Amino acid sequence: MTGPELLVLWDIDGTLISARGFGGLMYRHAFQAAFGRELEGPVDLGGRTELDIIEETLRQHGIEHTEESSRLLADALASSFETRRGELPGHGEVLPGALEALEHFADDPRVHQGVLTANLQSVALIKLEEFGLAHLVDFEVSAFGDDHVDRAELVTFARERARHIRPFAHHEVVLIGDTPHDVQAAAKAGVRLVAVATGRSSRQDLHRAGAQIVIDDLSDLKELTRGVWAT
Repeated sequence: MTGPELLVLWDIDGTLISARGFGGLMYRHAFQAAFGRELEGPVDLGGRTELDIIEETLRQHGIEHTEESSRLLADALASSFETRRGELPGHGEVLPGALEALEHFADDPRVHQGVLTANLQSVALIKLEEFGLAHLVDFEVSAFGDDHVDRAELVTFARERARHIRPFAHHEVVLIGDTPHDVQAAAKAGVRLVAVATGRSSRQDLHRAGAQIVIDDLSDLKELTRGVWAT
């Protein structure tokens, strides 16, 4: 076989970086900007797509969920991140081993890597740029939280976008993520998964969700590589 053998798709928040509540802060700013009122209660951002979160947020605040209202909040969220992007590094960090892991797979000609994230595409790019990781992934073969409400469907978007490289079969796609939503998406999409217990979910949580391969973090590159290439 010529060209890459695997398409590796990384989650961002809780897997590659920790933003320590910055996303929730941006949601509050965005909601105020979009609708002129305060956001009530916390926002659960844990692995759900942005379209899913926006729909629930609108419903909880008695706002009709329409394409217009959804786009209004999404645009305000993207604007909030863009305006305050420089504050991101001060709020969070690149998680242990993430940079080294991305560099390792970027240097491996058998691997082509992108992201599969719940974030809006514009927000995903901002996060990876501000933490110095954007140059290591291919955004052209990635999928984002504004592509589809169902995280599992994002796998289809990424595989279709990678067809110019070659068609990747299901067993040639590996998701790396930190939440049960990642586990369920991989299972539903029929692709492989390496789960990392670097977010809010413990090893036990991830195993209970169905993950077969769970590692503590990305700092053990040999363990991660074994997981990625496991058949």
